[in-house]
Amino acid sequence: MRIGVPKETKVHEYRVGLTPTSVAELTRDGHTVVVETNAGAGIGFSDGDYIAAGACIGAATEAFAQDLVVKVKEPNLDECALLHEHQVLITYLHLAADPALTHALMASGAAAIAYETVTARDGSLPLLSPMSEIAGRMSVQVGATALQRTTGGSGVLLGGVPGVAPARVTVIGGGMAGANAATIALGLGADVTILDKSVSRLRWLADRFDGRARTVMANASTTREHVVEADLVVGAVLV
Repeated sequence: MRIGVPKETKVHEYRVGLTPTSVAELTRDGHTVVVETNAGAGIGFSDGDYIAAGACIGAATEAFAQDLVVKVKEPNLDECALLHEHQVLITYLHLAADPALTHALMASGAAAIAYETVTARDGSLPLLSPMSEIAGRMSVQVGATALQRTTGGSGVLLGGVPGVAPARVTVIGGGMAGANAATIALGLGADVTILDKSVSRLRWLADRFDGRARTVMANASTTREHVVEADLVVGAVLV
């Protein structure tokens, strides 16, 4: 199979669809891999690293011309115009909030596989889970920075100090991202509330955190109440 790995174009996106190690495995099995020049520069891999792994280095048009196109994030509309029938695109797509991209992909005729919708036999989402773990943990780090006065925040410290109450953190959604956000917030000493619609999930969260996090059934009223009272709100619902 001919596999293309374009350079990611979204702002602040440094990842790459395949690392040199992955490329070496594919080329060893007889596949041809075309990597766009500087595709791995954001995570420290040079074109030379990919060449050593057996890849060919080319322009974006060459990477998008292969049978299978492997990306990290969704293509932009110009990149969609490079796709065509009999191709497969695999990447994180998150199409729910982007009808223009959805229509562009449909018009291309390519088969698009969204990592976030790949489902295991037990109903889990094995390719979304690692992203959710990272996103959940980073959300609290970013939120803590946003709360600082120097960044325009209220000046509340997540863990508080002796004599001053900790920040109130509300996590909406108790899935993988939400549970990881709560883990970091609790670790920093925050007062954490998790809202979810599933009673069984709330029970699991209560057990996981040994009662240290408040668990609340999510509905319009409880969500409004806890969002208004919170210093930091983490949205962790899969759309």
